[in-house]
Amino acid sequence: MSGVTCRRGLIVLLAALLAVALTARLGIWQLDRAAQKRALQAAIDARGAQAPLAATELDAAAEASQLHRRVRLRGHWLAERTVFLDNRPMDGRFGFYIVTPLRLEGRAEAILVQRGWLPRNAQDRSRLPALATPAGTVEIEGRLIAAPSRLYEFEASASGPIRQNLGAAAYAQETGQPLLPLTVLQTGPAGGEDGQLLRDWQPPDLGLQKHYGYAFQWFALSALFLGLYVWFQLIRPRRRAAA
Repeated sequence: MSGVTCRRGLIVLLAALLAVALTARLGIWQLDRAAQKRALQAAIDARGAQAPLAATELDAAAEASQLHRRVRLRGHWLAERTVFLDNRPMDGRFGFYIVTPLRLEGRAEAILVQRGWLPRNAQDRSRLPALATPAGTVEIEGRLIAAPSRLYEFEASASGPIRQNLGAAAYAQETGQPLLPLTVLQTGPAGGEDGQLLRDWQPPDLGLQKHYGYAFQWFALSALFLGLYVWFQLIRPRRRAAA
């Protein structure tokens, strides 16, 4: 075997080893990411299993540690501040997520509540759906999320009742109503005056299966590189020599 052939064979071997090692490492990295997401999901489940928080226990300085906790709150709706978040699907249809501030009993602040879903008028997109909001003191249950459901926004934030997104800090400044920096995703069956609302919320999707899928692709690519090297550099030359 000539020196040129040996050098070429060594270069091919090194390239194959590098490709196999790189793709295998990327597969392992995706498995690590999946393990991190599993740990995060376990933490979310553990918080969700804790006793519900009352209004007096909500702490703006500890919002990160209270995410995903269940709550049981009393207060009254600021119905005139209701916002309709557009282009939100539920049960295969598009409509609005209804977000209304709830002024908490015993506190000066209110908190945004994502109350449920209502269908959109197909003929007139600007028409608001009929919404009954209970008056007086109400008690709601739900779990804490960082903010109302968000979508990508091409234009600047709107200021009317129909919007694409809503943030607590900006809305507090707009309305002059102090708002806690968290949002309640209201749970439980709708009843009474708000009985038309749907609350078929999907559980948090951390993308765990995506990482497993990516890991499989990287490991499959690693195996492909190894198989190609073995076939073209080992098996096929021996077959030719034996022919």
